[in-house]
Formats: sequence, C-alpha cells, structure tokens
Amino acid sequence: MNKSKIKRRDFIKTLGLSAMGLSMGLKNVSISNAKGSNYSKRPNLVYVFADQLRYQSCGYAGDNCAITPNIDKLSSQGVNFCNAVSTMPVCTAHRASLFTGQYPSTHGVVVNELNIRPNHQCIGHCLTNAGYQTAYIGKWHLRELKNAPIPTGTARLGFDGYWAAYNFNHQCYKAKYWLNDNIQEPVYIDGYEPDKQTDLAIKFINKATRKDQPFALFLSYGPPHPPMSDENVPKEFSNRFSEKDFYLPPNWSDKPDPYMDRNKDQKSWINNIKPNLPARQKYYYAMTASLDWNIGRLFTVLEKAGISGDTIFIFSSDHGEMFGAHGRIQKLTFYEEAARVPMLIRWTGKIPAGYISDACFGTVDIMPTLLTMMNIKVPESVDGVSLAHLAMGEKGPEPEAAFMQGMGHTFQWKDGFEWRAIRDKRYTYAIYRVDGSELLFDNTNDPYQMNNLVKDLKHKGILDRFRQMLKKKMVKLNDTFEKCTWYRDHWMQGRTVLRGAKG
Repeated sequence: MNKSKIKRRDFIKTLGLSAMGLSMGLKNVSISNAKGSNYSKRPNLVYVFADQLRYQSCGYAGDNCAITPNIDKLSSQGVNFCNAVSTMPVCTAHRASLFTGQYPSTHGVVVNELNIRPNHQCIGHCLTNAGYQTAYIGKWHLRELKNAPIPTGTARLGFDGYWAAYNFNHQCYKAKYWLNDNIQEPVYIDGYEPDKQTDLAIKFINKATRKDQPFALFLSYGPPHPPMSDENVPKEFSNRFSEKDFYLPPNWSDKPDPYMDRNKDQKSWINNIKPNLPARQKYYYAMTASLDWNIGRLFTVLEKAGISGDTIFIFSSDHGEMFGAHGRIQKLTFYEEAARVPMLIRWTGKIPAGYISDACFGTVDIMPTLLTMMNIKVPESVDGVSLAHLAMGEKGPEPEAAFMQGMGHTFQWKDGFEWRAIRDKRYTYAIYRVDGSELLFDNTNDPYQMNNLVKDLKHKGILDRFRQMLKKKMVKLNDTFEKCTWYRDHWMQGRTVLRGAKG
C-alpha cells in the first residue's frame, strides 16, 4: 500500500502549526454540558470493558468465528454505537481518557506505564459525589509498576468504595489483586482471573442492592490481551476453537510496517509472527468466549435481583488487535482493526432495543454521555461531548468526526511513531509526524483500508476538508504534535505526568 509523503516543513505549513507550535498558555476550553436530562431516578451502572478486543471479532459485528452469544444479546437489547473508536488505542491512554473525558494531549498520559495526575475531575469523583456506591474490579493500568497495588486516596481517582484491583498483569492463571485499603498483602487468585473477578462483581451487586443508594461498578477484564497461548485460557473454551480455521487477513503484508513501534524485524516477522498468527487468533477468540460467558453471569445476577431495568449496562474495550493487517500486530494505530471497539449500552425500557447509531463516538465522549444519562453534572474540564440523546434514540447534534492521537511509542520514550487521525462515518484520514506521510481511506468501499486515496484527484476536496478539520481540532486542544521525547522532557517528572497541553 502506498503512502503519500509531504515534506516536513510543508506538512507543518499544511496544518498551520509551528514545530513548538502554539503558546502552551491557552485558556482551558470550556465544554458546555449537554441538555439537562429528564431521567429523574438515577440508575445503577455496570461498565464492563475488555483489553484488546476489537469490534470486528464480535459475533454481532458479523464474525462467524466468534462465540459471543451474550455480547450479541446485549447488542439486540440496547444501542450499538457501530462507529466507536479508541481515542488513543493503547491501554493507559484509553483509561485516562475514559476516566477524565479528556484527550491524551490534555491529561498528558501519552504512553503506557505512566502515573496519571491525581487532580483531575474524574467520573469516579462525579459518581461518589452524587451518592453512588462505587466499585472497581480488575486491571487499572494508570501507574507505572506491573503487578503493583494502587495507593489509597487520590491515586484511585474518586473510586472510594469497594476496590479489588491491581495495576496490570496479563497472566490469567498467575493473578492477584489488592482488596480495599490493604495494599500490603495481595489476594492471590486460585483459578482463572476473569471468573474470580466476576465472582467479586456478583458479590458486590448482591450486597449493593440491599442499600437505598444506586451503585456504579467498573469491571476491567485483562483478556483477550496477549499472551495468547494454551496456558492463558480455560481448556473448555480453547477446545471449542480447536477445529476452527483462521487465516491471515486480506490486508496482510510480508513487510512489517515501518511506522510500527515494535515487532519490525523482517526475519522474525516472516519466520515467527506469520506462521503463529492463526494459533494466536484461536486463543484470542477463546479468551473472548470466556469473557462472554462471564458477562452472561452478570446478566443473570441483575435479573435475579430484579434490577435490569434500573441498570445501565455497558460493554466496551480499550482498543483492538491488528493480527498482521497492514504489516502490524497489536495496537497503537488508526487502522480499523486497532482503533474500532465495541460500544454497547443497554438500559431496558429507556434505550430502544436493537438500535444502531452510526454517530462518531470517541473515548472522550463516554464520561459526558454516561453522566448525562445518570443526571449528573458534566465537569467543564471534559473535552468530549455527551451523546446521551443519541443513546436514547433521540435526534440531536453529533460530532462531525472522531479525533484520534498517537503520541509516540506504546510504552518507551522513542521518537518516530507519532500520528494524528480523523475518522468520520465514511473516511479515515491520518498523518505521520516523522515524514508527513498522509493516508485517506474510504472505509465504506474499502473496509480493509488497502487503497490510499491521498493522490486521487477525485478526492482532493475530501482530503482538504480533513486537513482543515484536523488543524481546527488540534488548535482547539493546543495539540502541537510534538515528538514523543518532547512530552517526556516537558510534561513529566520520571514517569509521573505533571501537565498537559492546557496546563
């Protein structure tokens, strides 16, 4: 696939930015709250999110290999935001945007394994202040240390209730968590981690329903994140995929993408990654099927408690997985396989069943959307917008496109991988910082994004529109598109974030 290139100085001129860019002292942009909600009784909230599950690998999205009956059922019972994307498709940045409603350039979490600033107004604070019983179970990944506890207090971003979490770990049979205020002694899990996490969630729901306060539960599963192996998924699920055939994608390339931040060794790409991808996919789908089974268990407890109609249930993911598409594996790219994620919201009796919204929905929009649905004020610090009216099947304003940021390497301070992208209902436009390469894809007619339209004269007007749209968004956010190490040198102390583009 060809990538059209423009010179560095022309690229900067095209966007209307200088290398250091705009003044870092712009006033914060005030985001007005969505229209006041008419939902008088505040609902419960169950927010379930997987790690590295892409939209395309769910049954309801058309994947015949997927075994996801409960996720598919959820899509038929509520709204499917079919154009939802991860604002920055890596774990830590997505989670920071989920909890703050801000872009990575605003909250400053620009690579994985960073310590987020504790002085944000987060969704946890909003829920706690509104009288909710909060619970956080599973992976946190907003600090730098693997297999570590999260200190009590401000580091938990307002989740002051039940706590059974750890920073990050992907060995599902070698898992542990820290319970509530005890950060000295971890609780070791005997068995498969997602099963135990679901047990804890069910226990919390049953206890919370005995109180008059509404509850808000966030359940963060680790799978289907690598390692994708026989040792990381229950046999009863991996056996269900032993006879299924998986293949390399149509947009596979024998040459690893030079813009990928890892796994670029040519010999390893051909000799190790390529032959092992079908097996990796089997375990990926098996882990997803296991999550689906646990989601079914959550449905059952809500039904038995008689609170399904009083509970907003959400299933999503932090980002997807490339599986060799475009010469890439894993994440941190604007391509569909990594950027597009499931976003299913059920609120029985309030959200139309089986409703599909094609609105451009980014991670930053999750917090304002949920708070509006729950009749809780949206902080002015939020960058995203509320799409609650669309979730409820109503008409109204919606974003012209979703803005995505690639701030650098997945977890290291290395330059050369930075990009920005805009995705509307039909097209994806992206540009790399290192050499000004531009890409434009028609996702409707070219779903595998194999035909770069940048040099197609028939699309010049569309290309210009996206360039201006990107420029406008970056100016609004004070995003000056720096190299990765610039953020380390200007925004960090060690691996702790001190500031972002707005201060």
